[in-house]
Formats: sequence, C-alpha cells, structure tokens
Amino acid sequence: MASLVIGLAALALILVRQLRARPLESGAVLVLVLGVLGLAETGAFLFGKDQFTAFVKGQSHHLSPAVPDIRAVIIAAAGSLVLAAVTGALRAPSERLWRQDGQVWRKGTMLTVVLWLVSLGLHLGYDAVVAHGPDFGDATMMLYFAVSVAAQRTALAVRARRLRDDGAAAARQSASSGPDRPW
Repeated sequence: MASLVIGLAALALILVRQLRARPLESGAVLVLVLGVLGLAETGAFLFGKDQFTAFVKGQSHHLSPAVPDIRAVIIAAAGSLVLAAVTGALRAPSERLWRQDGQVWRKGTMLTVVLWLVSLGLHLGYDAVVAHGPDFGDATMMLYFAVSVAAQRTALAVRARRLRDDGAAAARQSASSGPDRPW
C-alpha cells in the first residue's frame, strides 16, 4: 500500500510538471530519480524488503527470490515496461512544443493528463492480470513511470529536432531572400 501511495504522489508531481511550460531539456533528473526508486521498490518486492536492504548495504552477498516464480514475474515486468514505453511515446504528441529564447519549450495539455491516467490504469490492470495481483503493480509503478517519462521525452526530442531544423531552414531562407534580393 505504501508503494501505491508513493507512486500516486510521484504521478501528481509528474502531472504538475507536465502542465507547466518549461524547456524540453529539463527533466532528466526526474527520470533518474524515478528509475532508482523504481529499481529499489521492485527489488524489495522480488527479494523481500529485509533481504534486499541487507544486499544493498553489503551485509549479504546473495539474494533468494521472495516470489514463487521469479521468471514469470520478470517476464511480466518486461511486458509492463514495454507498455510504459509505448504509452509514453503515444502520449508525446499531446504536448505542445514551441521555440522561445533559443530553446524548444514544452507544455502538456489536459489530454496529456488523461493519457497519463489511462497509462496508469493500463499498468495496474496489466500487472494485476499478468502478475496475478496488485502488489506487483504497486512495486513496479516508479520504474514504469521512469520508462514512460523517458519514452515521452525521447519522442518529444524527435519532434523538437524537426522544429529546430524547420526554424533553421526558415532563417536561412529569410537571410538569402532579404529585402535587397527580390528573388
């Protein structure tokens, strides 16, 4: 339950950031923090909190799975992360991009928020069905968010590159056909 509450708090932070206008380049730290927290939560689920904590602190040098079929759970996690990447890439077009102060800026829309909520529902539903219980979905939520945000940022970076290239081409065309060159 604590993982779910932390995950929902992280989602609230993500949504607030998505709706705020900011340079596209910002946000890499969020992906890193979500990824580290997600790996810790997932590790604690897979191996048990006490055993995983002892391993991370160097007090133990081996891990024994705390789940009955760890292979099936890891395959389910991989599927969930593919879902995260796909929903992140599909969500990217819902954000507005523009050039300002020599940078590309971004701002999400209400559609972005709706697509985030759909993505969360897909994640929890997939994990409840495939991994046989909601605990897995709660434990992997931060990792899911990290992958989804990273995929969304990557798709936005592709769009931003086109925006920059179009702006540079327009600037070259304007400079080559200035007022003293009528053609």
